[in-house]
Amino acid sequence: MTINILDYLERSALRFPQKLAFVDLKNKINYADLQSFAQKIGSRIAENTTKTREPVVVFVDHNIECLVAFLGVAYSGNFYVPIDIQMPPARVKLILETLKPIGIINTPDSKGFAQKVAPEIPEYDYQEILANQVIKHNILNAIRRETIDLDPVYATFTSGSTGIPKGVITCHRSVVDMTDNLTETFNFDEHHVFGNQNPFYFDASIKDIYSSLSCGATMHVLPKSHFLMLGSLVDYMVEHRVDTILWSAAAIALLANSKAFEDKQPKYLRNVMFSGEVMHNKVLNYWRNHLPETRFVNLYGPTEITSVTTYFIIDRPFEDAEVLPIGIPFRNSQVLVLNQDNKAVEGQEMGELCVRGCCLSMGYYNNEEKTAAAFTQNPLNPHYPETIYRTGDLAYWNEEGQVMFVSRKDNQVKHMGQRVELGEIEILMNAMDDIDASICFYDHDLAKIVSIYQGKEATDKYIYGNLRKKVSKFMFPNILIKLEDLPYNLNGKIDRAELKKRYQAGSYATDK
Repeated sequence: MTINILDYLERSALRFPQKLAFVDLKNKINYADLQSFAQKIGSRIAENTTKTREPVVVFVDHNIECLVAFLGVAYSGNFYVPIDIQMPPARVKLILETLKPIGIINTPDSKGFAQKVAPEIPEYDYQEILANQVIKHNILNAIRRETIDLDPVYATFTSGSTGIPKGVITCHRSVVDMTDNLTETFNFDEHHVFGNQNPFYFDASIKDIYSSLSCGATMHVLPKSHFLMLGSLVDYMVEHRVDTILWSAAAIALLANSKAFEDKQPKYLRNVMFSGEVMHNKVLNYWRNHLPETRFVNLYGPTEITSVTTYFIIDRPFEDAEVLPIGIPFRNSQVLVLNQDNKAVEGQEMGELCVRGCCLSMGYYNNEEKTAAAFTQNPLNPHYPETIYRTGDLAYWNEEGQVMFVSRKDNQVKHMGQRVELGEIEILMNAMDDIDASICFYDHDLAKIVSIYQGKEATDKYIYGNLRKKVSKFMFPNILIKLEDLPYNLNGKIDRAELKKRYQAGSYATDK
């Protein structure tokens, strides 16, 4: 029985000691060394403190040293908090004030960064530990005996509505539940080769990290630079026979919008899974047309439910303007769709998507108020304590019993006396050939729908002409803003907050 993510590492190290576990552009590490290096780090932390279940920060870049550090923190009985070294120091300080970590691990690429933002916090030097530390097996074994599956393994920080980051803290049980669901549902094994795209400070990266560890597979950390030179990315995936990817929808769209497969295809790719944002079928159809033998899977799950809770295997053709289901729950999870009266919806009625199960995170670190608002008693069960997570997403059940995502609750507005789903407008615009990506929001002061989009050939006339065939005029955006490039946030999603901020500051010339 797996109760700790380290069980995955130890089993794979026993089965495949010399097999490569992780590979990046500069380094590679086999399972035996991965276990040994992680135990050295865990030993050093445990020697320096008697505390467990406390946060240890890892300043991360996209390299395998960060992964070793994560596992080392787990061996110490504490939980790791990945923070991007490119993050503005002011935001880092906000996170550290919330965390009050017991230590910081500096990998080779992050040396010096901690001194700038938190000189008072004890530092652990990655290279020095690996060169000198002796593994204290007696200490690690004692910690392990005291560890239970409800102990935290990591915390990742998301943007808060107030500007103060929220730290979602996740336990071993939830990560094990997610990992076992992925590996069992999609038959992952030691023969798979994963290609990691998601940054390590983004919770979506846990899907391929722990799936790979659990079955003794190899995971390649795909170079960030190759996403600027897509031909090199495809060459890398072919050279290393990458057959499985769990990417953000934005990364999938990047390759489709750039027509990356016109000259060459990642011919070994057999599993393409995506999450993070709505996947538009115009993008997906480009991939499906060039990789007809590949399995494509839509995954859904916010950070608060351990990155994934439903899945949909794309098993039929979809028109560009159709909406993909987010599918059915994984084993050991249940999706509830609740109406405004906190009752289960009937038929195809729309409501808030809520989730119960082991996938739920433990809440927000040092933020009781936000935790209580999002993690609530199941209103369908008044008899005993049972927590659900309220995602803030609107959804409904289709006729096949699959969940259909509609939009965020705050993306539903009353406009010209009509209820308008801004997400529906986005879907229609993103299906247009000349638009690469778009977002919609509502200007409540002017009572106008605003759409900001990227697409060199698109014009107002082109957009309105396409919308006229699909929706009533009251759903037309009143303000169209064309940008050369849309900004993306640290999680690889279009930065809606930044676009709204620029719009409200008058950065875009409009006729408003």
